[in-house]
Amino acid sequence: MTTAAVLEAVRRGAGDTLPALLQPLTPAERRALVPELTALRREIRGWDWSRWQERACIRRGLLLAGAACHTGAAAAASWIAARDLRTDSPARRTALLLRVLADRDPAWLGDVAHRLAARAATAEEDYPLIRELVRRTGCTLPAGDGFVRGWVREMSTGGPERSAGRGRPLGAALRAEPQLRAFVPLLFETAEPAEPLSWHGRSTDGGGWPAELARLAAEGLLDRSVLADGCTARLLRGGRPAHLSFYLDLLRALDLTQDEQQARACDWIAVAGDAPSPLAGHAQGILAGLSEAGRLTAEQLAEMSAAVLFRPEKKLVRAQLVLLGKALRRRPDDRSVLLPAAATAFGHADTALQERALRLVAAHLRPDDGALRAELAGQAGLLGPVHRLAAADLLGAVADDTAAEPREDVLPPAPERRRPAPAADLSLAATVELVASLAHAREPGPGEFETALDALVRHAHRDRAALAAALHPALADRRWLRADGWTDPEWIEGVELVAATVLGCVRAADLRTAGSRRGVGYPQDCVHAALGAVTAARIREAAARIPADPLPFLLAAPSWDTGTLEPLELVARLAEYRRLGVAPAPADFAQALLRVRRDPEAAAAAAALGTAEGGRLAAWLASDGEPPRTVRRVQEPAPAASRLGWDRTRETVPRIVVELSERPGLQNGSFPAEFRRLGRAYTDSGRRCYHWAGYELAQHPVMPEDREAQAVWLLPALTACATVGERGAGELLARLAELGGPAGPVLHLAVATGLGARHAEDRLAAVDALLVLAARGELDAALLGRDLAELLALGTVKPNRLADAARSAAAAGAYALTWTLLAQALPALLAGGGAGARGAGEVLAVAADCAERCGAAGPVPEGVAGAADRAGSSQLAVQARRLRAALAEAAARAGGSGRAGGGGGARRPGGGAEAAA
Repeated sequence: MTTAAVLEAVRRGAGDTLPALLQPLTPAERRALVPELTALRREIRGWDWSRWQERACIRRGLLLAGAACHTGAAAAASWIAARDLRTDSPARRTALLLRVLADRDPAWLGDVAHRLAARAATAEEDYPLIRELVRRTGCTLPAGDGFVRGWVREMSTGGPERSAGRGRPLGAALRAEPQLRAFVPLLFETAEPAEPLSWHGRSTDGGGWPAELARLAAEGLLDRSVLADGCTARLLRGGRPAHLSFYLDLLRALDLTQDEQQARACDWIAVAGDAPSPLAGHAQGILAGLSEAGRLTAEQLAEMSAAVLFRPEKKLVRAQLVLLGKALRRRPDDRSVLLPAAATAFGHADTALQERALRLVAAHLRPDDGALRAELAGQAGLLGPVHRLAAADLLGAVADDTAAEPREDVLPPAPERRRPAPAADLSLAATVELVASLAHAREPGPGEFETALDALVRHAHRDRAALAAALHPALADRRWLRADGWTDPEWIEGVELVAATVLGCVRAADLRTAGSRRGVGYPQDCVHAALGAVTAARIREAAARIPADPLPFLLAAPSWDTGTLEPLELVARLAEYRRLGVAPAPADFAQALLRVRRDPEAAAAAAALGTAEGGRLAAWLASDGEPPRTVRRVQEPAPAASRLGWDRTRETVPRIVVELSERPGLQNGSFPAEFRRLGRAYTDSGRRCYHWAGYELAQHPVMPEDREAQAVWLLPALTACATVGERGAGELLARLAELGGPAGPVLHLAVATGLGARHAEDRLAAVDALLVLAARGELDAALLGRDLAELLALGTVKPNRLADAARSAAAAGAYALTWTLLAQALPALLAGGGAGARGAGEVLAVAADCAERCGAAGPVPEGVAGAADRAGSSQLAVQARRLRAALAEAAARAGGSGRAGGGGGARRPGGGAEAAA
């Protein structure tokens, strides 16, 4: 039998005849067929879609012939796992492969099985083949995640012996599994549990995996300790709560005895300290039972308490303090071990929990506990100011006078502007490397896009042929370079368009008409499309000049990573253009005007150029920049019947919208059409667009010296983050705060809205923006506080989210600043006779803490007295009393010293003290 017959059968798609044709071949003849099969596989990859049926038949034969002809286990496994050779169902493919591999050495087949199981992408699909190879060879079970998932799925659907259309129950399938004891430990070693393990539809009736595994352990078919140890070890590894639910369900189904729980007490202590809240609560309950049964030593309970009391969840901390109180009542002599552990709660963010811990210490501390009292006094420094005096009376410690003094805010330093890498200093090789990195989906860093664009323009002006020769191998994988003929520039973005023009893949005539289709399908008032059109127009303009008249360099290249252009640098560039006799490109010069920092003193140097562009620059620098006029109003949500799925008016609360007036300076004919769109009047219609909101703010700043206009454009996205739970706009707000231009009322409103975002990352970014403005001396804290009050009254900002953001700002050292904000917001929060909104107690807790730390001695905000006079021990009442007492104490201290109170100052590192507001 010749090898030609095998190749002919492969080409005819006669896969059923291949086992008989391949069986007589010697190893040498099989190896000789491999290059022929590889060449045929490469050939059919190039066929077009019209030959898809022929290609599918050939691929079946290629799979079988290649599997049989490769003599190395690694090569055979790679061939079998190839995605492009899979045309049959897994069952048919398995049957055919087992026929052609039947005569191979068992050790070789076992090696192939293990290699297939190690391929994460295909192991689950290849499970039937791997399992049969393991059965035939008797090799050890593979431990790959995909192989284990395949076994779980097979068991969940009835096992390998299931009849067509009807599977056996899970319990019957597991009992029929001969290697059950080998498979089950693998369930605890996968990175994520197999999906069928948590199928709740089969767990509600007691037929799910946890219940069945527990029954098998009770019957002696599985080792109970293996299941318990596997679950606890997997919980200790951590992960998402949804991925850990199976292991927790299995432990509950096993219903561990107290002996079994005690043997794993150290594991439960670790879970209680580090696991997600639901798992930590379960571990805490187990350990509480052991403690009440006398099976947990004082040292173990102290170790557990030190971990749990450090957690932010108040429910867990309260339960742990209760557990410590019960243990101390049962064994008072353990107080030397347990009370220092309870003092860990002195440092908790919630002052109510600090007070509870202090009461616990007071209840169990004895007069003769001198050494213990001194140890606890050392930990009392973690308490807030409101509890330090009580701790000093209890523990005999002297109150720290310096701690009682108002603290001065020490704000984090404002981010420093950095100059991007000068494009003029970039070598040809460095330019190509930067362009290639940006083309291959790497997110550009600040200024990298502009540096790459300017460097490309400069090298194209110097030696286009050398630049093309260097770019070609670096961009060889780009589709536009492999395409035959010209490429439509609409399909090429960013610096790639300039590179494609350098390489001759784009025609200048196409560049002149490109952009006409941009923005089709987007709302006419979509600001992101307008900003993107400006950047695209400038790129097309630079590319269109390359074939005949390349620019020597770009005028609008930023001086700083924020996108700002220094005026004297622009004057120097225009002077060099005049010397070279080059006319500035319209879009590039327009972009330079929008980026230049306005400085009337530089206007004379611009006018001295004696060119038309110099005159325009001088007039632009001397003007006030036509600050945009804004109109602020409250918009009620649209009726439910009028809402659309893509309409932001599905919000259920009123929202603040800001309208931007027309800017005549951008509307005149001296600016290209793309720029004139930015000067149109703007009204937030609530409609969505499908752009990455504000991308141009983050990477390609078009107007880096106009934060107010950009804040108007960003406000709808920030409002959506606060009302409907969108995310991402906070990051742009933090970037916006670092730009130039006035920090006006709209920017303050945007920061206030961001502080109420639903997602923590957006709130933290808004806190960053707040601290940047404060560190730069641009923040009007009273104005921002009034904005917060209005947003709280409307329901745009939720009190619990504001409390979290305020807590983060205070933790950064801005206690006086945070107090100033909250003092303005509290009246709106406590409106209605002191009842307060849900979450008001959390805001009051942060406000009281800030007031104590900064020594605020101003008047008590409206509504606080009413909340403080309420009966009971709710958080709202307790924190209102605490705040009122702190303000009264600070006022008395300020009056006694003759110093006017009002909170600490704000100091930037390296600078003098400044007022926080």
